[in-house]
Amino acid sequence: MSRTIIVAATPTPNGDLHLGHMAGPYLAGDVYARYLRSTGQSVIYTTCTDDSQTYVVTSAHRLGTTPEDLCAASTKAIQHSLDSMGISMSPLPPIDDNYRRSVLDFVTALHRQGKLRTRTVRLPFATRAGTYLYDGLVSGTCPVCLAGSSGGACEGCGHPNNFDELLNPRSTLDPTDPVTYREQTILVLPMEAYRDRLTAYFADRKGWRPHGRQLIEELLARPLPDAPVTIPGTWGIPAPFAETPGQVLYPWIEAMPAVMYSTSSAEPTNRYDDHWRAGQGTRLVYFHGYDNVYHWGLMDLVTLMAHGDRYVTPAGNVCNEFYDLADDKFSTSRNHLIHAVDLLAGIPRDLVRFHLALTAPELQRTNFTTEALRRVVTRRLVEPWNELASLVSEHSLTAVGQRKAEAMTERFRACYELPAFSMSRAADTVVTQLARLVAEARTAPEDLLPQVRALLAGAAPILIDATADLDVRTATRLPRLPAVDQLVGAAR
Repeated sequence: MSRTIIVAATPTPNGDLHLGHMAGPYLAGDVYARYLRSTGQSVIYTTCTDDSQTYVVTSAHRLGTTPEDLCAASTKAIQHSLDSMGISMSPLPPIDDNYRRSVLDFVTALHRQGKLRTRTVRLPFATRAGTYLYDGLVSGTCPVCLAGSSGGACEGCGHPNNFDELLNPRSTLDPTDPVTYREQTILVLPMEAYRDRLTAYFADRKGWRPHGRQLIEELLARPLPDAPVTIPGTWGIPAPFAETPGQVLYPWIEAMPAVMYSTSSAEPTNRYDDHWRAGQGTRLVYFHGYDNVYHWGLMDLVTLMAHGDRYVTPAGNVCNEFYDLADDKFSTSRNHLIHAVDLLAGIPRDLVRFHLALTAPELQRTNFTTEALRRVVTRRLVEPWNELASLVSEHSLTAVGQRKAEAMTERFRACYELPAFSMSRAADTVVTQLARLVAEARTAPEDLLPQVRALLAGAAPILIDATADLDVRTATRLPRLPAVDQLVGAAR
């Protein structure tokens, strides 16, 4: 049976998920998965932690712990946050020997087929520590937008800055450690070799949101970089290749086999990559942030293409912008954040999900404050919803009411389907229809019930607790919503 595989960006286990993370790929992927399931489609919604990222090393150093202990504690916290928010994702799989075998199988197949090349590159080198610097281990100035950036890719403009491209590099672990450059021979995957296939792929996929699409076009307008496959580091999976002794796999080269492994963990198969084989009618959809467009949108796509026609490629790439907190970027290092579980400790889950959906940073940066959540959710959702709940009764189902219900269903479908998926528009459609129905309840109550059912069906992917015990097709009531400060034990 054909299915849709939904993949949310792999979270780095260097801390718990904050609201900026949750309002991005994780809630959006959940809303999309719940919508597809409501239409009878088979869905696997999955991800796994990205343990090999150097940000684990730098965060562990800052927190005075070990990378291993930080991974273990963070993975547990991330899983708890996903569960608390009601994210209908398969459990995070263990990063164990099975995981590592899957990654090595994927990468060594490329090596065996001659798809990888050796390259001698210049890398920043921390003189006193005696370590090579890449990704989270190095910070400096982006050569494209001139903003502050880590290595690998710029969080601001999204452009890659591999090897010696980052300007004014300094060690993240010790900014006083003098940085020089040293040459190393590594293995790479030449992305330029896949230009024709990439061009054809993006010509067929018009559904990218504008900012992400712009970045893809900018990247394709210049020579494509070589994607690192190995790197002289100490944290990660040891690279098994004779050409690069003592190196590890570059963290980002793990992404595709990692989520193949997590898909197989969600629904076991003989091989880790069985669900991703081409020719099975599988749809693949990614949810991620703008800062991952280069990786999830281009580099990881090339790693799939490098295997020939073996694997399905993504039908959709849903990319979000940054979510600010009180008009400033979420920051773990500055403790400027709200963890999802902390907000859920004081506000019912449906109301948090609704506000995050309504204010999600889909096309541009948006802003979160607890005060706005309390005000907006109370005025636009809870009060009119509960007023309508008091007016609903088993009235006759008129043709007029049924036609309006069908129109509502179509509006929600337009919000939830690719390529125009928008949980923000879906949440806004809930409150728009809600306000209309409250007014209509006083003048045409006989038309109300089919429309209330359409409202419940359209709201169900977001308001998961209010609709949990209802068959929205036959409902004769509208369940009341709790007040913002009213906790509901069953929702936890």
